[in-house]
Amino acid sequence: MPHEVLPPDPFADDPNDPAKEFAALDEPAAEPMSPEERSELLADLSDLTVYQALLEPRGIRGIVVDCAECEQPHYHDWHLLRASLEQLLTDGHMRPHEPAFDPDPALYVTWDYCRGFADGITATENAH
Repeated sequence: MPHEVLPPDPFADDPNDPAKEFAALDEPAAEPMSPEERSELLADLSDLTVYQALLEPRGIRGIVVDCAECEQPHYHDWHLLRASLEQLLTDGHMRPHEPAFDPDPALYVTWDYCRGFADGITATENAH
């Protein structure tokens, strides 16, 4: 969710902000994104728009990603993945989010599936 949509911080500019104690626990700031990483992220966002346009009308809810850390699949609805990628682009990191509740694995596909599907559609259209 973009920051401008969030309600204002009631402790903004308050020297007695109780959240300042948590600042010491925050992870160090991520290194700035390289031009190549930024370009790849913009390409992913562009691809995501195409994949959603092609697959959502066919009942696909989003993309599944196998997490290397927890070794579990993570199911991302189209809007959630877009918001996460946009946040990564603007903030350099993604906020934690709630996982999909009881997702139906049949309604999610991989990035590779999306890419292959889009390539197949393009090849078919170019053949005619």
